[in-house]
Amino acid sequence: MQDSNPNSSDTNILGKIIFGSRWLQLPIYLGLIIVQGVYAYKFLAALLNMMTNLTTLTETQIMLSVLGLIDVVMIANLLLMVTVGGYETFVSRLRIHTHPDQPEWLDHVNATVLKVKLSMAIISISSIHLLQTFINADKMNETTMKWQVIIHLSFLISAAALAYTDKLLHSVAPQQHH
Repeated sequence: MQDSNPNSSDTNILGKIIFGSRWLQLPIYLGLIIVQGVYAYKFLAALLNMMTNLTTLTETQIMLSVLGLIDVVMIANLLLMVTVGGYETFVSRLRIHTHPDQPEWLDHVNATVLKVKLSMAIISISSIHLLQTFINADKMNETTMKWQVIIHLSFLISAAALAYTDKLLHSVAPQQHH
């Protein structure tokens, strides 16, 4: 007969295997660090291209180039949030609390905070893309523009739903402890 004691060696081994499986995410986070390097390269290449062609670019082209650079920065920030926040939340503590450069948001990161930060970053990136589209509207397909607006609105609705769900969870959680 199987031992139903939660501290039995079979349960303990299974628990250790399940808990240890979180380290399978490590290569994913290391891959995101490599992707950050790709975006750093992309940023520098785009900046160099803009600077070397500065005298021939129109004001609109400069504005589009700058928005492209901001887009790359925001995507890199998103990657950093996912890498640092995800690792800290799901794999292991980073143990950098005494480091002077520790991001303040890392003190209170959890899955919900990470989701909210990610949704806001995605909305910001989508906003930059939409602004680029509107600046370049005379060269854009109307159907493409409509879909970009619909997708952006979907991001906004999703973020609002996430925030509302988080608010509901926080209003119910304290009542459960009484």
